[in-house]
Amino acid sequence: MDLNTPAKRPLTLRDVSDASGVSEMTVSRVLRNRGDVSDATRKRVLAAAKELGYVPNQIAGSLASQRVNLVAVIIPSLSNMVFPEVLNGINQVLEDTPLQPVVGVTDYLPEKEERVLYEMLSWRPSGIIIAGLEHTEATRAMLKNAGIPVVEIMDTDGRPVDAMVGISHRRAGLEMAKAILKEGYEHIGFMGTKMPLDHRARKRFEGFTEGLAKEGIEIEDRAFYSGGSALAKGREMTQEMLERSPELDFLYYSNDMIGAGGLLYLIDQGVDIPGQIGLAGFNGVELLQGLPRQLATMDACRAEIGQAAARIVLDSTSDTPDPDLPRTITLKPTLSYGDTLRRHRRR
Repeated sequence: MDLNTPAKRPLTLRDVSDASGVSEMTVSRVLRNRGDVSDATRKRVLAAAKELGYVPNQIAGSLASQRVNLVAVIIPSLSNMVFPEVLNGINQVLEDTPLQPVVGVTDYLPEKEERVLYEMLSWRPSGIIIAGLEHTEATRAMLKNAGIPVVEIMDTDGRPVDAMVGISHRRAGLEMAKAILKEGYEHIGFMGTKMPLDHRARKRFEGFTEGLAKEGIEIEDRAFYSGGSALAKGREMTQEMLERSPELDFLYYSNDMIGAGGLLYLIDQGVDIPGQIGLAGFNGVELLQGLPRQLATMDACRAEIGQAAARIVLDSTSDTPDPDLPRTITLKPTLSYGDTLRRHRRR
């Protein structure tokens, strides 16, 4: 079996039997943890199942050969405001159809994503919508061999297993860097989430630093956080950074919530924004429209991503799929200058 090509049918016990060189009955015993099987055989079967991406079928009896009308939606967080809006977009498209989204949360942990996907696939959903393009080898194997439509969302800087819908985060970072430099800012600080697990924030940071480097400018200070209230963290990190690097004239935040915390701190300090210091975030969070000043930001096309992903799954599961429906969709985010980026109002 070619592991580089998505399967057109679900894997069966026979596939694991062929790969491990033991009978289907033995494979079944190992996977159900029943019967007397040697440790060596058990290890061989489990290794083959994991490499193939085989997931046992939880649906018993007459339903065993069918799929249920569920779409597995796997996201890293529900506390991050981005993802409820994505879910809303998915729900809008699936609302009047037989398909029903069910949600699993991974907390940005690759091993947890593996477990969540395994459990969800065992119920034989009709499709998968999963955040991001970076997964463990076991997760990729399960996605490739699920035999159902798979849509990776939020990011298009990479190669999908099947279909993908999102924005280019590298380009988003690059465009923000260009806009900041065009307004004359030169001493730039960056604040964001811890990068290793937040791949999209990392890609924006890479695009941002690349955009600055093209003009011979480097980030002069940076700070990263994990956990806790983003607003409070934004205030705290902004204060610490400006005490450490008072010469900074622009602060770029990896998301709007920490950016809003920074904005509130600077307003409290009576700082001239955007004359003395400019600010920008990312995500275009609607909640923040009630702030005393509008934070410069970039819309991440959240609802549109959810809608487009749901349409791909819906089309793929229909009796007459549309051959012209694109399987790779890169949306273009809009940069909003707000009140915190433009130094000189355009005439």
